[in-house]
Amino acid sequence: MDKKQAKKRIEELRKLTEHYAKKYYDDDNPEVSDFEYDMLMVELRNLEKDFPEFNSKESLTQKVGGHVKEGFKKVTHEVPLQSLQDVFSIEEVKDFDERIKEQAIKNDIDNVKYVVETKIDGLSAALEYKQGKFVRGATRGNGTVGEDVTENLKTVKTIPMEIKDKIDITVRGEVFIAKKEFEQMNQIREENEEELFANARNAAAGSLRQLDSKITAKRPLDIYIFNVQKIEGKEFNSHYEELEYLEEQGFNVNPVRIYCSNMKEIEKAIEKIGEDRESLTFGIDGAVVKVDDLHFREILGTTAKTPRWAIAYKYPPEKKETKLLDIRFQVGRTGVITPMAILEPVKVAGSTIAKTTLHNEDFMKEKDIKIGDTVIIQKAGDVIPEIVEVVTKKRNGNEKEVSIPRTCPVCGAPAIRLEGEAAVRCTGIECPAKLFRNLVHFVSREAMNIDGLGENIIQQLLDNGLIKNINDIYTLTFNDVASLKKNGTKFAQNLINSIEVSKQNDLYRLITALGIRFVGSKVAKTLAKEYKTMENLMKTTFDELSMINDIGPVVASSIVEFFKQEQTKDLITKLEQAGVNMNYLEEEGSDNRFEGKTFVLTGGLENFTRKEASDIIEKLGGKTSSSVSKKTDYVLAGEDAGSKLTKAQNLGVTIINETEFEEMIK
Repeated sequence: MDKKQAKKRIEELRKLTEHYAKKYYDDDNPEVSDFEYDMLMVELRNLEKDFPEFNSKESLTQKVGGHVKEGFKKVTHEVPLQSLQDVFSIEEVKDFDERIKEQAIKNDIDNVKYVVETKIDGLSAALEYKQGKFVRGATRGNGTVGEDVTENLKTVKTIPMEIKDKIDITVRGEVFIAKKEFEQMNQIREENEEELFANARNAAAGSLRQLDSKITAKRPLDIYIFNVQKIEGKEFNSHYEELEYLEEQGFNVNPVRIYCSNMKEIEKAIEKIGEDRESLTFGIDGAVVKVDDLHFREILGTTAKTPRWAIAYKYPPEKKETKLLDIRFQVGRTGVITPMAILEPVKVAGSTIAKTTLHNEDFMKEKDIKIGDTVIIQKAGDVIPEIVEVVTKKRNGNEKEVSIPRTCPVCGAPAIRLEGEAAVRCTGIECPAKLFRNLVHFVSREAMNIDGLGENIIQQLLDNGLIKNINDIYTLTFNDVASLKKNGTKFAQNLINSIEVSKQNDLYRLITALGIRFVGSKVAKTLAKEYKTMENLMKTTFDELSMINDIGPVVASSIVEFFKQEQTKDLITKLEQAGVNMNYLEEEGSDNRFEGKTFVLTGGLENFTRKEASDIIEKLGGKTSSSVSKKTDYVLAGEDAGSKLTKAQNLGVTIINETEFEEMIK
């Protein structure tokens, strides 16, 4: 490769690695596998070595990836949180050992010792203690400046809020989600047809970097401490000694650490970790080899990005061949029909894989997947099994091509794929697979607004066979509801009253509640005002809908298809028989003084309930939110306002009291 070609490729690689690093570190949403990214970095590093005239401090080979997320305070690390130099072969580890030995000889150091540890697949964080008490925690960020995530780290149960010795110490650890917990998280997301986390590392990173610590608290985060960054009034001679001290103090220390005296022992340690990696409860993406002598580490020093006294050995992803025996289809809670590959069981990276998702129609076509194919399986991030390719040369002509059905395999309703979407969805509103999600939406605040009928109660009603369809809400009796709770008399009466009140809702709420694709409350209000009755709306045509402002062809098509379904007609008939209003009740007010404004309500109000104040704001064109951010326009603060008020003050958001609010709505 000549200089011109090298320069061009270096520039391409820098753009690619910057893009992929942003998706990985900043967005917690990787676009390529760790292995693919690592190989790009290896190519870039080698080219920069061969053509040093093109070196740049802005290259990711010279700096740590990652930036501070907006919304977090910045923390400057007193001791930088550097990354490690990755290597991909034992030969490179031997080269590292030779370099260390050369420096040892130059500095009259005998018997260099090492510690080999697991490289935990998570997000690096620094924990700061003053007089033994946890005072601040921060992410690595770019190595020099990180994000203050103290409140989020306080939700991690394995982080001690106070340690044994009353000293000032900063330690470094890796925040992670254990394999079992990660699989459970993704299983729930799959059931809810939410995008799956690509791997445990990004799930942990996304959880730790939440602006709302209540969300973080719901995630199963854990941490292993692996280094002392800074300590006052105490000295150590070796890294191993440091780790033992940290354990005595109550820290959750990296459990895999192997003391090695030579290269042969290092090789055995790496091999041992590789063999045991699947039995570990946490995910790893390599083994770290560290010089044990802390004084020698100081002599060896660091580069701008990495320490010279440590390297990370990365294990290659394991791939196996197996047979694709069948393709089956499952319907999720939102109606998405997902193809599942049924495989001849094969052991990959320590786990037996018998099935895996094929995601969607485009994925199947892109990979050219057929029943009877020989396929290659690997585990993405060592957790999620996936088909990476089809071995087409092993085809014998008996393979069978399969497409996602256009009829729901559960309820028989038409299944459609809308333009611009990858998913094929069941359109049946009475489909049993969609019932829970449809019920939750139907009773929600912006829809029929049935107070007291939350997700837990809905699940109990389903489990007890008291609801089998949406219209069954209106056949519930006092005794049905009271049976769900001990001493549930008051609760039952309130819920039955709320259900009865919902029958008188305006037509737009019912339209919203039906969950027509692309039809939210705003479009529902437009439709209610335009058609006046449910009967008129059900008879509408694509051409008529297309003439209405704010309704494009995609929305119009979705509405027409929805009302064509027999299940839709059946449900509306039953709701009407139950006494649910089918008519437009009131003209929309023309007063939109709060249009584009977001309010947050906090504390106790004297003259309004929270719901009454929210309804007024929404009627005047505004909206309410449960959390304060820079985008919040007003915080309406009542008695005993708490953390939301404090956050609003810190962000400079306009704070109003009840009297000022009453003036605004006159």
